[in-house]
Amino acid sequence: MRKSIEENLNLIIKNNMGSELRIGKVGIEKESLRADKKGMIANTDHPMALGSALTHPYITTDYSEALLEFVTPPLETAEQAINFLGQIHQFVYPNIGKECLWPASMPCILDGEQSIRIAEYGTSNQGLMKNIYRRGLGYRYGKVMQVISGIHVNLSMPETFWSSWQNTLADQSSPQEFVNQQYFKLIRNLQRVGWLVPYLFGASSAVDKSFIHQGVKDLQQWDQDTRYAQHATSLRLGDIGYTNHRENEIGIKACYDNLPDYVSCLTRAIETPYIPYEEIGVQVNGEYRQLNANILQIENEYYSTVRPKQVTQRNEKPTHALLDRGVQYVEIRSLDLNPFSPFGINIEQLRFIEVLFVYCLLGDESLIDRKEREEIDINAYEVSHHGRNPELYLRKNGESIALKEWCKEIFTGLLQVAECMDKNSGNDLFAQSVNQFYSSVESVEETFSARILSAMRDNNYSYYQYIETLGKQYCQFYSDSERCEQTSNDLSKAVDISLRKQKQLEDSDDKSFSEFLEDYFAKQYSC
Repeated sequence: MRKSIEENLNLIIKNNMGSELRIGKVGIEKESLRADKKGMIANTDHPMALGSALTHPYITTDYSEALLEFVTPPLETAEQAINFLGQIHQFVYPNIGKECLWPASMPCILDGEQSIRIAEYGTSNQGLMKNIYRRGLGYRYGKVMQVISGIHVNLSMPETFWSSWQNTLADQSSPQEFVNQQYFKLIRNLQRVGWLVPYLFGASSAVDKSFIHQGVKDLQQWDQDTRYAQHATSLRLGDIGYTNHRENEIGIKACYDNLPDYVSCLTRAIETPYIPYEEIGVQVNGEYRQLNANILQIENEYYSTVRPKQVTQRNEKPTHALLDRGVQYVEIRSLDLNPFSPFGINIEQLRFIEVLFVYCLLGDESLIDRKEREEIDINAYEVSHHGRNPELYLRKNGESIALKEWCKEIFTGLLQVAECMDKNSGNDLFAQSVNQFYSSVESVEETFSARILSAMRDNNYSYYQYIETLGKQYCQFYSDSERCEQTSNDLSKAVDISLRKQKQLEDSDDKSFSEFLEDYFAKQYSC
């Protein structure tokens, strides 16, 4: 990718586009489990004081009723996104009583699947669909792996960049087709070097012993309460996390050549029955167990570390939104929660991700063939499970390459991109972030995953004890932090509006849920 990046950077400089080489919008989606005062996953309702999880724009739930998800709007800068995320935290903490937000990706104490409440969204057809989809995930993959938390970063380039870049490249396609092509190129390159994110920011090298399910294997005993993997970076992204573990067996590998092929792959999986899921049943004794018995219930069931996204309208399929209005932004989904930050992510990480985003946009145009796809999957597994092994080799273009050697190559390009981005901003913050995290290449002990084990060892802590200690510190942090009255008032208003919207949805349903579901899946795309 490096030669292509150098050429594209020279093009940008030659055509005076340096001021446009920046992120247009940035947003954050952060998941956190509510833990009770005993350190168990909370079994309480989603707090009414936080509004409706179905309709609140910034505070919702993911798989479990206890798994909060905070969503910032798309904002102009990383600083604004971090600040908004912090204000959501400040609003939430006083409204969850004696519960705490668990500040790590791997869960707090669980008491088997029965301790995990599936998220509820009221009685509207939309709400029931979200709940039943989650029931299906439980039947298909088990509930335990569904309560792992992550943090997603949503990024887009500014419209002015796209028009200038298309003119510079003398591209003759339509503006939206050009944007789609560029974003899919970016996604392919993010997959090629995506192992770098868990290497640097993976923070799930240990788990509580209560996190036991069928996929857990090859973990060592740290103490009587903790299991770990010696060189792991992100067990969350490994075999014990939520993955489509049967994708090779049943052929649901998404294609990232272009938008139509990507949508076609997902659509085929959503429409193709799968015998083991048929054996679960869709409706059993009058109760839905899943939305359907197909390979995927809906598009979101396909797990990937990066997704092309378009904002959906009411009851619109994500694939239809993409086909109709194109790729609006890219969602990077491979970050563990950073337990060393009260926000779950820090500004330096966010700046680094922005540089990586632009680096991949300016990279190689080539498609990913079957052999390279195998290499990408192998590299992702190896870094997640063995990334801190100093002898680790990865696969690149059919050959073995030392992880550190490949890192040095990537960081050379990242620094070039960062310096170009810094020229527009009048400071060197992007270059500083790249140089800061390069230290984790020079010294593996500076990676998040190593720092967690080191802190546990130094304090003679179990995984639970260490993360609980951090959680208590962040409770105090938000208690002491200054609150933005305007944002707090806006969040309070959003609570009231969300509750009214949920009631309106429930009152306006004029179909049974079965009819609603049939209509939803019967929808065909039309231009």
